[in-house]
Formats: sequence, C-alpha cells, structure tokens
Amino acid sequence: MASLRALECLVAVADTGSITEAARLLHSSQPAVSQQIAALERETRTPLLRRESRGVSLTPAGRSAVADARRAIDAAASAVRSARAAGEAKGGSLRLVCAQSLTVPLLAPVIRAWHRHHPQVAIGIREAVTPDGLFDSVDGEDVDVWVLPGPADGRFTATVIAEEEIVLTASKDHRLAGRSSVELPGLDGEDLVHFAPENGLSRWLDRSLSVAGLRLKPVLRTSVTSAAPQLAAAGLGIAISPVSAVSAGFPGVVRSFSPRWTRQLVAVTPGEPDPLAARFIADLRTRGVRVPRDVKNQLVE
Repeated sequence: MASLRALECLVAVADTGSITEAARLLHSSQPAVSQQIAALERETRTPLLRRESRGVSLTPAGRSAVADARRAIDAAASAVRSARAAGEAKGGSLRLVCAQSLTVPLLAPVIRAWHRHHPQVAIGIREAVTPDGLFDSVDGEDVDVWVLPGPADGRFTATVIAEEEIVLTASKDHRLAGRSSVELPGLDGEDLVHFAPENGLSRWLDRSLSVAGLRLKPVLRTSVTSAAPQLAAAGLGIAISPVSAVSAGFPGVVRSFSPRWTRQLVAVTPGEPDPLAARFIADLRTRGVRVPRDVKNQLVE
C-alpha cells in the first residue's frame, strides 16, 4: 500500500513541476523524493511522471492519482485534528457504562457540566442493574469507561473516584430512630426492605449480611435502588443502601453504621485511559458523591 509520504511527494511534484522544488517544499532531499516516487510507480505498475528538460510533468496516470492523493492527505490531516480535539475535549465521543444506581447521583451532574463546557463531545451511556451486565463488552471496543462499585476486575485499569457511605434508613417512629448510629449485630431479625434479584445490590447486601452473621427478614423487594429508603420511611422495615440512594427532603431517618461502613466507586478503562477519558474521570473524582445537607446532618462525621 502506498505510504502517505509517497503521496505527499507526488502532490508536491505536481504543484511545483520539479523534484528539486518538491524536495525543498517538503524539507527533504531530491534523492529521497525520487525514491518515494519510484516506490509509488512500482506500486501502481505505471509511470506517474515524465522527465523533461525543464522539469517534470504528470502522466495521465499521475494526474488521476494526484486527485485521490490530495484527498488522502486531507483525510490524514483531518484524522490528526479530530484526535487532537478529542484529547483536548473539543470533539470526539465517550461511551460510558455504569451501574444503574450511580447514573443520577454521580454521572448526571458531570455529564451536564460537559454538555455546557465541552458541547462538541458526544456522550453515550448504557446502564446495567447487575454486575454481569456491566461487562458485556469486555474487549473495550464498545466502551470507553465503566463506572461501578469496586473492586474492579483485575483485567482492567481502575481509578478510585469516590468513597460512598452505606447507611440505614427507617421511619421516624422506628425503634432505631433515636440512635445517632447503629451497629450491625443489633439488626438481627429486623424486617428488611430488600432489593430485587435483578438489582446488583441484592447480591451485595446478601453477601455482606452473611459475612456479618446476620439474618434479616425481607418483607418487600424493589428493583429501584432509590425506592428502598422511601419504602423504609413508609414504615415497611429498615433499608440498607448507599447514601446516594437517599434524596433531599427524605421523610424518614438516616443513620450511619458504627463502625462506619463505606464502599469504593471506581472508573474502569480497558487500559490506561486516553486523554479524553482521563479528563472525564478526573471530573468524576473532583465532584464525587454529593450528599444532600439534610441527609448529611443526620450522619455521624
């Protein structure tokens, strides 16, 4: 296949009518330009130039090739401009996959800011409710950044973007409402607003409670993460969820665990993040998970 340099030499010769002038234009030597033209003629199996006493001219094959050569050079320059623009967040696209529970509290504010400050970058997002659904495209060809609770699969590069507290929510008249914090052992046997199996938090919570040696009684299951605290506030039991699931103006009580219970949120890339992905991940880290003031006031510092 013809090299881009050979095509640049052909166009330069066509524009200047001289191999010597073409070499000067390209900051190259006359033999180097001649070698590139000769290689191109071997590739095309036909002469592209006529050597004349006053310089060189294009053969019909050369004239035909020059038009496509110009387009190839323009396309290459455009590719470089597009890549540079993406690296500077002035163009390109980002393909995101995230855990469904993180879309609104973590990603939405950052995406909104990018729409305002980097409108040329197209951002696509796919949500998954189960851990298995997050890595449907494990080769990275369809995904630039995954955002999910850690730890991440060891095959990928992970960047911690936030530490999120796990909290208990309940109605205001629940027996635990008067405490400033709660201990896991004291929850044994409590009615629990649980998560439906299709929500990845269901498996995570079952595993966490099993490790703690606790048996709670699921009285209701919901697939919507933010619904669990609301159902607990309505008096159906307690809920255990990430604090990002608790909205401002929450009608129940929110309590920290003692000792404090947290989880890491990570951004995952197939390899080292490219400049555009790295910039987006940095913005996620800067913002983190914002907790509404009225919710934060109920938690132990």
